[in-house]
Amino acid sequence: MIDIKFLRENPDAVRENIKKKFQDSKLPLVDEVIKLDAESRAAKQKADSLRSNRNKLSKQIGMLMGQGKKEEAAALKAEVGKQAEELAALEAQETELSAKVTEIMMKIPQIIAPTVPIGKDDSENVEVERFGEPVVPDFEVPYHAEIMERLNGLDLDAARKVAGNGFYYLMGDIARLHSAVISYARDFMIDRGFTYCVPPFMIRSEVVTGVMSFAEMDSMMYKIEGEDLYLIGTSEHSMIGKFINTINKEEALPYTLTSYSPCFRKEKGAHGIEERGVYRIHQFEKQEMIVVCKPEESEMWFDKLWQNTVDLFRSMDIPVRTLECCSGDLADLKVRSLDVEAWSPRQQKYFEVGSCSNLGDAQARRLKIRVSGKGGKYFAHTLNNTVVAPPRMLIAFLENNLNADGTVRIPEALRPYMGGKEVIG
Repeated sequence: MIDIKFLRENPDAVRENIKKKFQDSKLPLVDEVIKLDAESRAAKQKADSLRSNRNKLSKQIGMLMGQGKKEEAAALKAEVGKQAEELAALEAQETELSAKVTEIMMKIPQIIAPTVPIGKDDSENVEVERFGEPVVPDFEVPYHAEIMERLNGLDLDAARKVAGNGFYYLMGDIARLHSAVISYARDFMIDRGFTYCVPPFMIRSEVVTGVMSFAEMDSMMYKIEGEDLYLIGTSEHSMIGKFINTINKEEALPYTLTSYSPCFRKEKGAHGIEERGVYRIHQFEKQEMIVVCKPEESEMWFDKLWQNTVDLFRSMDIPVRTLECCSGDLADLKVRSLDVEAWSPRQQKYFEVGSCSNLGDAQARRLKIRVSGKGGKYFAHTLNNTVVAPPRMLIAFLENNLNADGTVRIPEALRPYMGGKEVIG
């Protein structure tokens, strides 16, 4: 959510930003919010004037009563009573208008960074850099679900009977590999100075609307029936929510946290053959990283966060590349986003395994995450990035470490978490 003062003073810049995100249907919202904001401020100004006058009259009433001038005091009391009714109506109007302004402001997208490429959708994202040499082996690489099944590590049929499509059973060495990757990612981030955290796996609606747009909320979140609780789609939601309604000392920043959680997503819509198996599912586990920092440090942390993911994947011998997300591919709260994609020898192309986002002060403004510094109070900046998210990450791992005989090589960095095993067979 952008600053209402900025919108008020720079409406053309806000309109231009909406156009860059190809959301022209939202252009009328700018004029609408300006009109409602003016009405809200006028109501507040009049209400403040009445409150000031009421205080003044109350003092006069006290003086008159002390002087025994009861009739004059009674007349002033009657006047205060009339003003009280008018003040109550103004306060109700002010509350209603303020709520409408906030609702509209939450639909207007965040101002994107000037470096963001302009494009309609993810097909226009821009490749930035490649890390590691993509390899296509001289043997056929099976579909990832087939690799897992051959190693007695996956049962989709049983999961469908128990929970429906989009769920899975992982077993044996594949299940162990899954847990090993999560544990390795946890220690990898701790070694880089991040504080480990296990957050709540459910959050209230005020946190949901604070960390994501309404469109994202509808397409992703599962609601707990009869309660004001949602299952998290990523631990970033509850991790940023940890700081709701806080004033943080400037010298304590940045907060750098890495969190483990299961994640739950609706994943609506039809998906292609390569997105079946365990690629696009309703339940998975993830290691996440978040940063709460001063505004002037957020771009520096953005570069550090995505580099962490690149380094983790390279330590497991998986080639990756980074893509700068274009304007039309950015969620409304994001200032900038960079996807990390892993190489798929089977498809002979890259696919997304993580996403790094700088949200500026959008989440902080919604959740009232403030910083107290020498110059006063201001809103923090928040960032998040995927460390690793198996089982999707397992697809890249298995394809890039598959041997011709069907066994899977365990990279050296992961062997301590696999009981010293060098190969799964």
